Order: sequence, then C-alpha cells, then structure tokens
Amino acid sequence: MSARSVDHASSRGTIVHTTRAAVLALMAALVLLGLVWELWLAPTGSRALALKVLPLVVPLGGVLALRLASYRALSLLVWLYVVEGDMRVMSERGVSAQLAALELVLCAGLFTVCVLHIRARARSAAALSSATGASAS
Repeated sequence: MSARSVDHASSRGTIVHTTRAAVLALMAALVLLGLVWELWLAPTGSRALALKVLPLVVPLGGVLALRLASYRALSLLVWLYVVEGDMRVMSERGVSAQLAALELVLCAGLFTVCVLHIRARARSAAALSSATGASAS
C-alpha cells in the first residue's frame, strides 16, 4: 500500500466521521424543529402532529453504529419531510411558513450529507477491495 493510498484512506475516514457528526446534528435539529413547531411556536391544534418526528429517531441507532443501510434509509426518509415542508411553505403564512422553509433547508442539508457519507463509504470499500485484490495477486 503506497503512501498516497494511505492518505486517501485516512481522508475518507475523516469524511466518514465528519459526515456522521453532521448527520447526527441535522437529525437532532429536524427533531427539535418538529417538536418546537408543533408544540409551541405554531401549534395546529392537534399536538399529535409532534409525533411526525418519530420516524427520524428510528435510524438513529444505525447512524451511531455507522451502518450504511441506515444512512441509505435516512436519505430516502428525509424526502417525506421535504414534501411536508414544501406543502406547508406554499399553503401557510407567517411563522409556520418560515418554519417550513427552515425544515426544507435542514432536509436539503441532511440529504446532501447522507449522500456524501454513502459515497465516501462506497469509495472506501472499493479502494479496500482493489488494495486486497492487488496484494493477493
């Protein structure tokens, strides 16, 4: 293994841990936004809407354990929140519309960071595979 491939491997490891931290921060921000929005800032009358954040908690264990499937699932799950944010930006006014816009920004960030994480892990696996294949021959 050359010094150059070691540099790329450590760079990918840094990207993986950085994106993991960013995913956790964005997930926490989306959960907090959903709870504060539905319970205090702009309640719709049905506090049960605060339960909408529960699906974001499901992949948390896998994200903490760096399970790639959890990042993939989260990158798909976030689109449900994009749809909700988009619908509420268009249909509501005032604080609710601003909170919906914030939700869209957080969702875009979460999706982007999930994709960066998945790509870094895929490249890392490909590099490991080619390195072990080259050393085996």
